[in-house]
Amino acid sequence: MTENVGFAFLLTLLAGLSTGIGSVLGLLSRRFNPKVLTVSLGFSAGVMIYVSLVEIFQKARISLTMCMGEKPGYLWTAGAFFAGILVIALIDRLVPSYENPHEVNLDEKIAGASEKERSKLLRMGVFSALAIGIHNFPEGLATFMSGLTDPALGISIAVAIAIHNIPEGLAVSAPVYFATKSRKKAFVYSFLSGLAEPIGALAGYYLLRTLFTDMMFGLIFAGVAGIMVYISLDELLPAAEEFGEHHLAIGGLIAGMVIMAASLALFM
Repeated sequence: MTENVGFAFLLTLLAGLSTGIGSVLGLLSRRFNPKVLTVSLGFSAGVMIYVSLVEIFQKARISLTMCMGEKPGYLWTAGAFFAGILVIALIDRLVPSYENPHEVNLDEKIAGASEKERSKLLRMGVFSALAIGIHNFPEGLATFMSGLTDPALGISIAVAIAIHNIPEGLAVSAPVYFATKSRKKAFVYSFLSGLAEPIGALAGYYLLRTLFTDMMFGLIFAGVAGIMVYISLDELLPAAEEFGEHHLAIGGLIAGMVIMAASLALFM
């Protein structure tokens, strides 16, 4: 797997820096098509849920079963899966909801703000960037580990994470721009927030590489599956429905699952 380190890091870097795409879209146009964003976020959720439960969880289970036997292997896989959910849920809990980039209500906050309140928008943008950075650490590890073990799988997850990161870039750049009127500052804050993803990947890899056994691989992969399912259910789908119609979000979700299933079949 070590021969894929450079490729896995490149995938993680590109996925993380897609926050800059969201920033550019927001700065070039005050209006965006919410239906397109709804379908895209639903699609990303479908890819991540399907690949987590069908592919990543099963690979983790196979690895842990080889180490510990059928029943203990399954129990450890399930435990690591829910541990991953717990970790990302705790991170969400520690981020105040007002600054949480996944609370998609920027338009209301900006439109209803007085001049005095607008002076606080820069602080909101900075906190959003920090919050996104915290969230992107485990996401970076998820993308990196997938690319490290299975390049085709890594590409699919990187695309899903990149779609997920686009509205996060908008969440950072919008308040910074309205507070400073500087497109450059808005883009830089948004761009830098995405760097946490490759940093998280490298930190996880260098901390764990000396312990990288089949058992460690299984535990990390199961945890990654839990993280991705939580992100999809807690962040992507609610954001998709808030930007647009329920059926568009579900349609995007199903399309993401279908495309993921087809792509996995092609590489079997």
